[in-house]
Amino acid sequence: MPFEKSYDEAPKVATPPCVYLRNKAMYVRGTVGDAERFPDESGAGYCWCNMTQHVLGPDSQHVTRADCVPTRECYRETY
Repeated sequence: MPFEKSYDEAPKVATPPCVYLRNKAMYVRGTVGDAERFPDESGAGYCWCNMTQHVLGPDSQHVTRADCVPTRECYRETY
């Protein structure tokens, strides 16, 4: 029997992303506003906070698209 790896589907996030959330797809694509054409950007595997330049935000919690929501103290929708 061959090895088969499967991943749970990431939950869809309806809120706007935090302005400090970054991921590689944002820089590789080079196109702004293509979230509809590139849905994988919302589920990017490696994210970091632009405030801390690390995988942990200012509140010492992990940074992901699903975690950087308005309920976090450091969340900002706009500058």
